Amino acid sequence: MQHNILVVGSGGREHTLAWKLAQSSQCENLYVAPGNAGTSQIAKNVSIAATDFEKLGQFCFEREITLLIVGPEQPLVEGIRDYFQQHKNLSGVGIIGPDAAGAQLEGSKDFSKQFMQRYQIPTAASQTFTAEQLDEALAYVAQQTPPIVLKADGLAAGKGVIITDEVAVAQDTLREMLVDRKFGDASSKVVIEQFLRGIELSVFVLTDGKSYRILPEAKDYKRIGEKDTGPNTGGMGAVSPVPFADNGFLGKVETRVIQPTLAGLKKEGIDYRGFIFIGLMNVNGDPYVIEYNVRMGDPETEVVIPRLKNDLVEVMEAVAEQRLDEITLEVDPRTATTVMLVAGGYPEKYEKGDVISGLEGLKQTLVFHAGTRQNENEEVVTNGGRVLSITALGDSIPEALEKSNAAAEAITWKGKYYRKDIGLDLLA
Repeated sequence: MQHNILVVGSGGREHTLAWKLAQSSQCENLYVAPGNAGTSQIAKNVSIAATDFEKLGQFCFEREITLLIVGPEQPLVEGIRDYFQQHKNLSGVGIIGPDAAGAQLEGSKDFSKQFMQRYQIPTAASQTFTAEQLDEALAYVAQQTPPIVLKADGLAAGKGVIITDEVAVAQDTLREMLVDRKFGDASSKVVIEQFLRGIELSVFVLTDGKSYRILPEAKDYKRIGEKDTGPNTGGMGAVSPVPFADNGFLGKVETRVIQPTLAGLKKEGIDYRGFIFIGLMNVNGDPYVIEYNVRMGDPETEVVIPRLKNDLVEVMEAVAEQRLDEITLEVDPRTATTVMLVAGGYPEKYEKGDVISGLEGLKQTLVFHAGTRQNENEEVVTNGGRVLSITALGDSIPEALEKSNAAAEAITWKGKYYRKDIGLDLLA
């Protein structure tokens, strides 16, 4: 079947999905809302915000959209699937992404913690507190062995997790989050969690609500500085596959985490069709869930999707129609690395609108746009903190990384910064 497809979002994840969808012979027309300078080269950008459901619905009706792929978490948590299902002229659109009930896995840390406890999914011990329980919460912190992990309950654009070695700092931060509403409504509840020591990775599951497929795993790098120093970011790079995630470890992930998660969703009456991103900690060979996300990660998408050999339109159609059991995923055995180029000053204050040069003639890499737009002279300029994601494939991490880094060096704008050590820790 031929599809008119709309991808919702404007980052590197959406550019990567659009790039892959555009390769399919079943893709008739491809749109991205709102998109960026990269998506405009392979699809038609539509200037509608990701959370403007009314305008998105109208667009889908007028353009006869058959597949809607939701990139970011916000529209999912706010109920884009529910909106479409409530309107009879939109109910036929195949949507990749859960309804608001399923999106609570990411939208509420407290919900996801309670869900894991209900279905015996391994995770760190924790307790949740509100502003009314401040004294109890402060006392609870005082009893913990540092490091202490504080998580805002709601969506806080990846910045709602604070880890500290000092009880007093944890207590002050807790006051800021609960009483001063440091993250607004997102921190009206705070989860206080036991710190897990281990190595992180992300596992991605695609489900149609009945069956599931496991996508290639990845490891991303959150800190701004090399050797994982400095403040957290939205992600500075990623690697796939992850050397320590062997069949034995991934087998444990499947039986202890993936299967009970999907069984739990079914038991709660949640018709979940879309991606589940499981952030894991490998603690001495055992997987523990740090968090769920209800969409693909960014920059992990930029290494996972390029390794997928399947026609992505066929796969998405199978999810929408609950035929995923008919699909066998084919994965490129090579290693993919991606290096994120960011604006100077990010993740703090940074400039926008700087002209980017050096994008032409890059041979051995894929350049995915994360925060870009075209100015009035049709030049590509920076339009976010994370600007470009440079992906390369190779037979090893060093080989792929060498290609990513060479292109990262060749692309320039005022104040550009990137990490040169993505994936090197995995070689030790």
